[in-house]
Amino acid sequence: MTARLALTMGALLALVAVALGAFGAHALKGRLEPGMATVWQTAVQYHGWHALALVAAGLLLLHRPDAGAIAAAAWLFAAGVVLFSGSLYLLALTGMRGLGAVTPFGGFAFLAGWAAFAWGAWRTLER
Repeated sequence: MTARLALTMGALLALVAVALGAFGAHALKGRLEPGMATVWQTAVQYHGWHALALVAAGLLLLHRPDAGAIAAAAWLFAAGVVLFSGSLYLLALTGMRGLGAVTPFGGFAFLAGWAAFAWGAWRTLER
């Protein structure tokens, strides 16, 4: 992933996280059972944090465009938002418990992204 793409995607994902947080707090207030409202909030939190992680990866890629592990981390953060948060958003809205089977793949993408980011930062900043 390039710095330009990481920064753009990170900013847009952050925008969507804020919008979905507001949507959950206002439009869905009283429409979701308490457990599903908590699921929605978890999705928003992980979505927002990993949008910022994508921005951080983009900033590092600005200075080191050849940092392959950082680029991989950016892709993993984006995949994690789609798989983890996306499955939780759909679960909260539909109640379809089967969607919960997708969520761990997103969690794994987040974990792998942070591992790649740590490795890439270590390797990139030692030069």
